[in-house]
Amino acid sequence: MMTGKISIYQVLPRLFGNTNDSLKPNGTLEENGSGKFDDFTDEVLRGIKGLGVTHVWYTGVLDHATGTDFPGKPATQPEVLKGIAGSPYAVRDYYDVAPELAVNPENREEEFRALIERTHKAQMKVVIDFVPNHVSRVYHSLRRPPLVRDLGADDKTDVAFDKNNNYYYIPGSTLIIGDDHADPVHGAFMEFPAKATGNDVFTPYPSEKDWYETVKLNYGWDPYTWQEHYESPVPDTWNKMLDILLYWCAMGVDAFRCDMAGMVPVPFWKWVIGKVHLSHPETEFVAELYEPIRYKSYIEAGFDYLYDKVGLYDTLVGVLKGQTPASAVSDTWKAVEGLSGHLLHFMENHDEQRLASDFISGDGRKAFPAMALSALIDSSGIMTYFGQELGERGMDEEGFSGRDGRTTIFDYWSVPAVRLWKTGRASEEILGLREKYTLLLNLAINDPVFGRGQFFDLMYANVGRFDFTKQYAFLRSFDQEVALVVVNFDDKDAFLEIKTPELALDMFGLHKGMVGTVKNPISGDKGAMELNPEYPYQIEVPALGVAIRCFRPVV
Repeated sequence: MMTGKISIYQVLPRLFGNTNDSLKPNGTLEENGSGKFDDFTDEVLRGIKGLGVTHVWYTGVLDHATGTDFPGKPATQPEVLKGIAGSPYAVRDYYDVAPELAVNPENREEEFRALIERTHKAQMKVVIDFVPNHVSRVYHSLRRPPLVRDLGADDKTDVAFDKNNNYYYIPGSTLIIGDDHADPVHGAFMEFPAKATGNDVFTPYPSEKDWYETVKLNYGWDPYTWQEHYESPVPDTWNKMLDILLYWCAMGVDAFRCDMAGMVPVPFWKWVIGKVHLSHPETEFVAELYEPIRYKSYIEAGFDYLYDKVGLYDTLVGVLKGQTPASAVSDTWKAVEGLSGHLLHFMENHDEQRLASDFISGDGRKAFPAMALSALIDSSGIMTYFGQELGERGMDEEGFSGRDGRTTIFDYWSVPAVRLWKTGRASEEILGLREKYTLLLNLAINDPVFGRGQFFDLMYANVGRFDFTKQYAFLRSFDQEVALVVVNFDDKDAFLEIKTPELALDMFGLHKGMVGTVKNPISGDKGAMELNPEYPYQIEVPALGVAIRCFRPVV
């Protein structure tokens, strides 16, 4: 039974299918290899579906700047390239897919279409990136439809800003990239006049810490006067972005994870999402957004889900590091009260450090309680990053990416834990963690209590009853069923007595003295109990785990 709660599996095809274990830092495609669309076979997709997944986010699908030569797609100059493989977020052709992901690069579109069909056959939706804030400095579309004009083709390059320019310019200036502007990185790349850089650098001198490989797109905001020019007719960039979204919708893409959505004006989002929904009403939009004060405006603009990074994620990372008490979670849900169902919870993605890295917990098993809390606390979506369910540590030094606890998005590489799992060499420890994720995610998306239920925080009612630095307890309820959830961040089993206040029973339409069955949804064990707020419920919570008990009154 699907509850409407989504479960996204983010995966980089470039890395997922690559099982090469003889890797060379800064290695080329020929030396290190690359995964392919074809690696996502029917069997593999069934396995992902079985993990408890509703949507697969294929990251790095769009053709992006790379140091590899392909027919008709020459290698990008190193001055405007990050890593030999290149950043998936420096898109060089919005209407094409990355050649290295195809067995036959000339048939890459057909191979991607086949992947979409296989994913749908496995009863999952397809998510790809939409990167509207910036593009590669070498952007040029070879595969755009005949009537579509290329980005920048009609720009007035002698002015810094024009409503219908696709880019921002610094007239009379040449782009110079380097940490020290007096000692630039020289090379074959030439950009004149210089364009503004993707992270809002409106000078010709982006540093090596900036998004120097990208160009900022213009949606009608004038950075020099701070005036907005969104009136009809809308800016040219709006129409070009709409064409791109409709192109991928027509191919069968179901949802878009919108990169740095917070750097693109809200009026554009309201306009473009409304336009897309006219012909593709089921298309979903996920916003990468980091300012909670802006959440409401993005939901009103039409976004289905917003990143919950600065709230629940940051709090739980603090708990895992021993810097924040588990009880601090109470403050996070209060801060976004009323947005339940519109947030996307996660504990890993391509931007963040791996939970099992030395920078957070050092062991994927120690991080499991954080994922359990994220998946069960409300009806918002949940996302898993490939390899997370296998305890991937992300401690390789791949080349452009150093040993930073992240899995590279810039290099040709393979992921150790995924490689072991795909080749049948995974340890019992790895397989055991994956089984825990499977049970958790399937419970989250299939049980209406966790997909649709109300939430009640039990922390205030249990002061002094257990260790608030290491345990967190709450209730979920739907259709008179009540689930008690206790998460234990401690490496020791916890024997707790949890008090449920009468206020919670009133909120859920229950009353003191109700008799019913209590079930452990993980083990299947059942018993009988009476609801009585005067008597705490005794429960054993495993070390680094979660305990769940579901009560349903006898009618």
